[in-house]
Amino acid sequence: MSQQYTPLKVTVARFSYAVKIFMTSHVGGRARLLLFGLVTLFCGISALNVLNSFVGRHFMTAIAEKQTAEFVRQALLYTGVFGASTIVSVIARFAEERLALLWREFLTHRAIGLYMSDGTFYRVAISGKLSHPDQRIADDIKAFTIATLSFVLMLLNSGLTILTFSGVLWLISPLLFIAAVVYAAFGSYMTIALGRPLIDLNYNQLDSEAAFRSSLIHMRENAESVMIAGGEERHAGFLIKQFDQLASNFRRIILINRNVGFFTTGYNWMIQIIPVVIIAPVFMNGDMEFGVITQSAAAFATLVGAFSFIVSQFHSISNFAAVVARISSLLDAIEEAQEPAESGIEFTEKGEQLAYEGVTLTAPSDVPLLRELSTSIPLGTRLLVVGDEDAAGIALFRATAGINISGIGRINRPMRDLIRFIPQRPYVAPGTLRQILVPPDRSGDVSEEQILRLLKELGLGRAMDAGEIDKEQNWATLLSPREQHLLAIAGALIAKPHYVLMEKGEVMFGQELLNQILGLLAERSVACINFAEPDAARSGYDAVLEYHTRDGSWIWIDQLGNS
Repeated sequence: MSQQYTPLKVTVARFSYAVKIFMTSHVGGRARLLLFGLVTLFCGISALNVLNSFVGRHFMTAIAEKQTAEFVRQALLYTGVFGASTIVSVIARFAEERLALLWREFLTHRAIGLYMSDGTFYRVAISGKLSHPDQRIADDIKAFTIATLSFVLMLLNSGLTILTFSGVLWLISPLLFIAAVVYAAFGSYMTIALGRPLIDLNYNQLDSEAAFRSSLIHMRENAESVMIAGGEERHAGFLIKQFDQLASNFRRIILINRNVGFFTTGYNWMIQIIPVVIIAPVFMNGDMEFGVITQSAAAFATLVGAFSFIVSQFHSISNFAAVVARISSLLDAIEEAQEPAESGIEFTEKGEQLAYEGVTLTAPSDVPLLRELSTSIPLGTRLLVVGDEDAAGIALFRATAGINISGIGRINRPMRDLIRFIPQRPYVAPGTLRQILVPPDRSGDVSEEQILRLLKELGLGRAMDAGEIDKEQNWATLLSPREQHLLAIAGALIAKPHYVLMEKGEVMFGQELLNQILGLLAERSVACINFAEPDAARSGYDAVLEYHTRDGSWIWIDQLGNS
């Protein structure tokens, strides 16, 4: 599994833009306040670290020279500095987590808003250019916000440490300061050289983990179908193959981590020895206090640690680089999908009627399925759309729903809340039954008794109890496909849109129940259009739209048989 990176310049621009929109958003004031507080707290931590180094120096010198009174005084100072450092560090950590959560909330709300608007989620899915957008929104944004803030604050802390401890180390020994700079530069170069492949591998690992988890979820959601079909072995083989790919990529990550670990572990051990080797001869000559040795070792380790940001954080940086690339890819895909694919079919939403103007639909092989369809569907009409094959009917149903179908012409639909589509594959949105069935603007107008009476009339009474109307459950697993379709009909009967469009209603409900549904919709003056199979019964409809796929012709037949 390989990935294609967004160019570095674009990725950096995306990163900068993400920070900018956050800081200038409606939560930007809180964000700036938290960030200012964090900078102040980190300055305080840096100052306390410098003070701690001098207190430690005098503390160790008092021990070496057996000065009891000075030892007690420095011990009290040591305790006070440690206490202050603890308080400031904990508050800084709290502020950092609050700022990270605020940023994640903002970016997630924004990403979901863009992803779920105007069919973008559908166009992203069918484009095939982006894998697992769900993981990128759920996990990668979380990692991005936490890691970005963590790195920014670590860089700030490293900068403050370099500013403060450079002076301390220079006063102790200019040679020691130069050694710290050179050693850190060497360590950073070697770590980058050894660990560069981790960026690619971490990107692929995130995709592999998402694919494996997605397959497991798919198995759980389709457990009954798999059990009935008896495809356990094939599905198990597929899952094992996915996991083996995941494990193989992770083995490569472990190998690179091993090589980097050999270097960084030795690098960190040497930090403890270098300052002692340089300073010990000066102490042995009597030109320096004993406490200076411990201070120099601590200052050298602190300064080298600040300079060695890449060495100490390379694993996190490689993960972060992959996350930034994945989020950048997500934004690219969303932006591209927000521009609907070019289609010869024009959609308009005006008026109250559904109408087709010169609509011609073609198969992927460019063979015409339907030619020059121009008709208006009167309100309250029960219409059967049928032909010698169902390909044209399915294409017309999908085109009317706004799915990109090859063709030309214009489809005029009423506003979205005035038209309902019931496809063969059922879908029940999450929420309570009341939320699923009753439009938000009518939630107070429809009583529990009305809902239960309607469900019972449709044959759903046995599946629903009074106490379940306002209980949130996973209805997609509790109800059969037929019951889910009936739930969609119940929602349409309550909402009373102008049009209900069904895909093969006689297959979903059976002819007897379908006739009952047609009657219930007609009583409420709701037009019903059934895109049916070729042999569907024609009784119970006001009109028939008959098409012929051999030449794409069509004819409108009213209930009296006139054309």
